[in-house]
Amino acid sequence: MGYKPPLEDIDFTLNHVLDLAAVAKLNGFQHADPETVRGVLEEAGRFFSEVIAPLNTIGDKEGSRLQPDGTVRTPEGFRAAYAKFVEAGWGGVHVDERWGGGGLPYTVGVVVQEMFKSANMAFSLCPLLTQAAIEALSQHGSEEQQANYLEKLVSGQWSGTMCLTEPQAGSDVGALTTRAEPQGDGTYRLFGQKIFITWGEHDLTENIVHLVLARTPGASPGTKGISLFLVPKFIPDPQGEPGERNDLRVVSIEHKMGIHASPTCVLSFGDDGKGALGYLIGEEQSGMRYMFTMMNTARIGVGIEGLSISEAAYQKALEFARVRVQGRPVGDSEDAEIIEHPDVRRMLLTMRAYKEALRGLLYYNAYQLDLERHAETEEERQRAGELVALFTPISKAWSTDVGVEMASIGIQVHGGMGFIEETGAAQFYRDIRIAPIYEGTNGIQAIDLVSRKLGMRQGQVITELLEEIQRTAADCGPDLAEVAAPLLGALKAARQATQHLLAVNDPNDALAGAAPYLRMLGLLLGGWMHAKSALAAAQKPDNDFMRGRLGLARFYNTQILPMAEAMLPAVTAPQTQLAKSFL
Repeated sequence: MGYKPPLEDIDFTLNHVLDLAAVAKLNGFQHADPETVRGVLEEAGRFFSEVIAPLNTIGDKEGSRLQPDGTVRTPEGFRAAYAKFVEAGWGGVHVDERWGGGGLPYTVGVVVQEMFKSANMAFSLCPLLTQAAIEALSQHGSEEQQANYLEKLVSGQWSGTMCLTEPQAGSDVGALTTRAEPQGDGTYRLFGQKIFITWGEHDLTENIVHLVLARTPGASPGTKGISLFLVPKFIPDPQGEPGERNDLRVVSIEHKMGIHASPTCVLSFGDDGKGALGYLIGEEQSGMRYMFTMMNTARIGVGIEGLSISEAAYQKALEFARVRVQGRPVGDSEDAEIIEHPDVRRMLLTMRAYKEALRGLLYYNAYQLDLERHAETEEERQRAGELVALFTPISKAWSTDVGVEMASIGIQVHGGMGFIEETGAAQFYRDIRIAPIYEGTNGIQAIDLVSRKLGMRQGQVITELLEEIQRTAADCGPDLAEVAAPLLGALKAARQATQHLLAVNDPNDALAGAAPYLRMLGLLLGGWMHAKSALAAAQKPDNDFMRGRLGLARFYNTQILPMAEAMLPAVTAPQTQLAKSFL
């Protein structure tokens, strides 16, 4: 059995943990009622399970390969599958209809991303970066740039990349040295090298649109002096079709631990001497602000990878546990499938409980983004925007950390067979291990959370969120005390940790506790999502699926959520406990 889209769990989260019907009432989304969305997602699930998932192992074994002529050849079957992806329009599901998109909520687009990534994470990275480029151009590009590029990017006819990193400038983007020389006609010529460019060269699309960070002459040092440029692989001719080859080339592609089908490229701009022709997006020295438009949606997308791989690893582990006969359960006289052993069930339940916590968290983040952009009042939009800002570093970091852990548990369920490549369990671990590094490492996400997001409105944003979680716990009542009590315990610890970080005098003390604090909040929000699930499931106790969701909520909140309280000493410990002399 291959990947099977978890449509019942998805539908439950959209309509019971969240309120998809409320999103459908927002201006522009009236066509996105739950029944219509259900039909769209059923078709998406069929497509990704039947067309994309079978290529996952092939892509891992073959990889994308650099050819002598400087082109990159993708694995067998990828080109044909991508053509079907473009024909079906899955890349633009949540993009504005004026650019040829489906006009559905971002919440629905995130679900489509989840299924694509579960089916084939390496393949999914190409459309992910394209969607990030669409986001940047639609918000910051000129009318001419939008007219020339957006429809082709939305359709998937062309793809997009993000070009930030250089050999000496990784997390410290401000250290980049790629330069952009103005030509006097509104265009620029770029010279420099970028590394780790995901899908920087390939044979799936007829053109690739690179969004490149570079410095103009006399620009300020650091991130303040960075500008953003649109640099196409082929310069469009007057008809908008790919014309002259631009002065950029692939130096090499990386040999990686995982995601072998995704070509991670070293790109060189200006090797022929004339420089790569580029077009300024927006204003000079505003590039980092524009790039964050791409990075924030990309960070949610990377967080989805943690959920997607957790889902795929869980499905494979569950399938194996149901057929692998090994050992006799206590009291039985014959060997049985390993799912009969309590510890194996514990591992499988841990995987399922975590992935449903992630699904609730990530869909909620996307839901708030829809509200930020489409809610009727400015107050509603502002409140939603604050939650998007608060949730995004948690969605990215906690989800990807959990994704790595769940892939590892999946290997453990397989036992020795999990360490053998033929079972496919190891590929999930190798593929997802990059996600905690992508789009700002998880340590940087924790710093962002504590340094920038925690103090929004003098700490009122996080305070109001914690109050909302308390109301959910109160709604649980005595019938769901097993769910509510651990939630209240984690909530108490989170309040103490938050007060400590808001009051701390030495910023280094706050930074020392940032990563454990982010994990604490992730665990807490997961418990909140499970409490919402329990409240919905308790309304239909005679339904097998609902009983299962209720049991899953009890499992998470009683066996996993208490770890949030245990993070408190790590959050409040002074940075002197991390002294370099101890290393």
